[in-house]
Amino acid sequence: MSLEKKLKELEARREKARLGGGQKRIDAQHEKGKLTARERLELFLDKGSFEEFDMFVAHRSSDFGLDKNKIPGDGVVTGVGTVNGRQVFVFSQDFTVFGGSLSEAHAEKICKIMDMAMKVGAPVIGLNDSGGARIQEGVVSLGGYADIFLRNTLASGVVPQISVILGPCAGGAVYSPAITDFTIMVKGISHMFVTGPNVVKTVTHEDVSFEELGGAMTHASKSGVAHYAAENEPDAIRFTRELLSYMPLNNMDDPPFVETDDPVDREEEALNSIVPPNPNKPYDIREVITGVMDEGRFLEIHADFAANIVVGFAHLGGYSVGIIANQPAVLAGVLDINSSAKAARFIRFCDAFNIPIITFEDVPGFLPGTDQEHGGIIKHGAMLLYAYCEATVPKITVITRKAYGGAYDVMNSKHVRGDMNYAWPTAEIAVMGARGAVEIIFKKEINAADDKDKMFEEKVAEFTEKFANPYTAAERGYVDDVIEPKATRPRLIRALKMLENKKDSNPPKKHGNIPL
Repeated sequence: MSLEKKLKELEARREKARLGGGQKRIDAQHEKGKLTARERLELFLDKGSFEEFDMFVAHRSSDFGLDKNKIPGDGVVTGVGTVNGRQVFVFSQDFTVFGGSLSEAHAEKICKIMDMAMKVGAPVIGLNDSGGARIQEGVVSLGGYADIFLRNTLASGVVPQISVILGPCAGGAVYSPAITDFTIMVKGISHMFVTGPNVVKTVTHEDVSFEELGGAMTHASKSGVAHYAAENEPDAIRFTRELLSYMPLNNMDDPPFVETDDPVDREEEALNSIVPPNPNKPYDIREVITGVMDEGRFLEIHADFAANIVVGFAHLGGYSVGIIANQPAVLAGVLDINSSAKAARFIRFCDAFNIPIITFEDVPGFLPGTDQEHGGIIKHGAMLLYAYCEATVPKITVITRKAYGGAYDVMNSKHVRGDMNYAWPTAEIAVMGARGAVEIIFKKEINAADDKDKMFEEKVAEFTEKFANPYTAAERGYVDDVIEPKATRPRLIRALKMLENKKDSNPPKKHGNIPL
């Protein structure tokens, strides 16, 4: 056979692989409002950057007639490409081929790019759209999942891993996304659950829809499994590309530094009046964040889950930073089970990938109640404390208003290796709020007074003047400086520059035992 004929055969084989399950199934995918595996890669990666691996891989099964139905690629497109010029490894499951089900060969393709990503130090992005394990292959398919889970675990903290759910994700398939750093879902088309609605109805007699059980908003707002619920597939892919722009390629790399036209010495006058005179009145901490960060840009993560704490990424003076901020506009910014777990995992991601942590603190304490105590607020609060204590990246805190009780300690205080701790003049650093403190400290005196209400208010004013301010903490060195709110941006940037070469370490050990 001549080279010309061989090249024609090669192109014919490539064309067959590109068609996946065929035009009919591609049309069916489009009719559901979904893109194909290859269309998703075209949208996600820089134009012309994709280098495909294993295009001709096919399954090796002969049971149940599978030997008569072999499709090149076997239901997943894998390879390497770039996002904004930076290398990433990707796999995109093809629902048009056996419903994107995972076979032995399918799993081997995914494992190959994960192994390569670990060797060269680059992120792994999974575009998931799969009916689950290929039933015809039995335990071999299940073994393929376990091979992927192991690699997810070993890669954790070494290279960033992001899962984009663009279809069904059920049973054992959900555990790989759960191990990865961030999970992105799409409203209306993404579903994740360990057991589907039919099994739930059989076992618990609950009648629940796919969307209610495991839809994007369910996981973004209730379970916290999803970090972002996208409006559509292009929105999910846009978010993923933006997310990658804040993180390094691997744990030995520095996060990207992005030059900015926003002056490093810019003062934000609006911050001087953002905290209301009434200490019980809420304000939106996002206004503080956007007022300080470069160009006012902030990529919030987990926005719909545990909204009493805000986490996300920004650039500050060009530096990539992770933001953790109590949100006084929701539950007064109190810490509870969900907000503690949300912030703890985000802190650990930032620490694993050398991203400095900026904390904006306005916290009245931990949420009381039997639900919280029985649900494990102690261990969840300890989880957040552990994450802050363990982190060795630059850690800077700004106390905007309340820093009460144990929550003061937890939110990156000086005592847990906070590097630079600032307070605004509006800060109240105390064991508890003035009214609660007075009820305990002066209980006998107030009860003995002729005018109990007057005595109570006098004692509240006395306690507030003495303790509800940042200066007692500043006298002890627990706060490095009390700063004017409008100067927060330049002070934070100067602190980041000072801490640029910070080195800190934890005692040698295999790993700690975080209170999960």
